[in-house]
Amino acid sequence: MSIQSTNHCSVAVYPGTFDPITMGHIDIVERSLNLFNKVIIAVAVNASKTPAFTLKERVKMIEDTFKDYSRIEVHSISGLLVEFAHQQKATIVRGLRAVSDFEYEFQLALMNRKLEREVDSIFLMPSFRWIYISSSIIKDAALNGGDVSDMVPFHVNEMLMKKFPTSQNPR
Repeated sequence: MSIQSTNHCSVAVYPGTFDPITMGHIDIVERSLNLFNKVIIAVAVNASKTPAFTLKERVKMIEDTFKDYSRIEVHSISGLLVEFAHQQKATIVRGLRAVSDFEYEFQLALMNRKLEREVDSIFLMPSFRWIYISSSIIKDAALNGGDVSDMVPFHVNEMLMKKFPTSQNPR
């Protein structure tokens, strides 16, 4: 049996709402750079979510985070991710933190395969240090005055403190 490959792992699309980008996201992007020549971070418009940051703010946060990375592009997308990935001739990369993430991501990957057979998905686990964090947890902590400065880039922490000003936020 021979397997022929048409995709030489040259491009990855890492989608998400990134509201905001966290150190866990950054870890997945850096791991992806070990596997792919280029990583496209696809900032999604998700009608089922109400983000704290605008699409423009989220894209800017990510661009600022990766400004020194020549192999990373940031795009905002709406519509089907699998169509965007197909246009880019890319593999979809998703991060998994827990078994519950796997179940949901597995269902999405199967639906994507049904819609577009040429697009594959791979799953990466973040470093153990970041496995417990999510954008939702970060926002909740920041909203309630928690110090999240070691879980997000400096400029993102600054934006969180402006978005959720409380007397308990460290300055």
